Amino acid sequence: MANIDKHAPGSFCWFELGTSDQNAAKKFYGSLFGWTSEDFPMGPAGVYTIFRMGGRDVGATYTLNAQQQPGVPPHWMVYVNVASADESAKKAASLGGKICAPPFDVMDKGRMAVIQDPTGPTFSIWQPKSSTGTTVTEVNGTACWVDISTPDPERARKFYEGLFGWKFSEDTDDDPPSDYIHIQNGEEFIGGVPPTKHRNPNVPPHWMTYFQVDDFDASAAKAKQLGGKFLMGPTLMENVGHIAVVADPQGAVFALFKSTRRE
Repeated sequence: MANIDKHAPGSFCWFELGTSDQNAAKKFYGSLFGWTSEDFPMGPAGVYTIFRMGGRDVGATYTLNAQQQPGVPPHWMVYVNVASADESAKKAASLGGKICAPPFDVMDKGRMAVIQDPTGPTFSIWQPKSSTGTTVTEVNGTACWVDISTPDPERARKFYEGLFGWKFSEDTDDDPPSDYIHIQNGEEFIGGVPPTKHRNPNVPPHWMTYFQVDDFDASAAKAKQLGGKFLMGPTLMENVGHIAVVADPQGAVFALFKSTRRE
């Protein structure tokens, strides 16, 4: 386990589930990962639930509002840490991004905005104040990786390089090459871009969060038992790890992951 006191600008700092059944989601992820939940009433906006592992924050969930978010399906939203939400939103717009929700304050916790990149995936930016985001990593049930599914990797690369200064590099370790592209923030590898040849054109562009598990087989079996639907795998990717892409009972998609490089 590694505790997190603050996140570097450009790093993924928060993972938030928008769902159609908040209580069911709490039961599903609590049973799957061992998360505990604490509810925070938000008045007319409903209830915001913080997920915790060992007393430290790992993510959150809320109920989607069909009137305010028509047609938005259950999903996991990724947040990226920034020094200034206002300046980052301006830069995103100048790079061709769509500002879905202009910068606004979240009480004294921080300031955020919701952005859609020019190729379709939506993400949020987070300028921390009293809340830094996730406070634990490298333990069962914590986010460990993020992939972007995009129909235009080159356009996405230019956008994120310009916005966050990320570096994109092709995976040259595999023979033959896998065409997988790694995303690097500073010296840290934080995510990747799967090859477009493997992308389902009927699935909207999106970001997908991977959660680390200690016992992959047990976690995969548990996810199925709890009503999760496997969209890919479970499978073993050589020199990478065990992976399964799962839709929770409400339809939000995420991945289970255990690295073989740690075994």
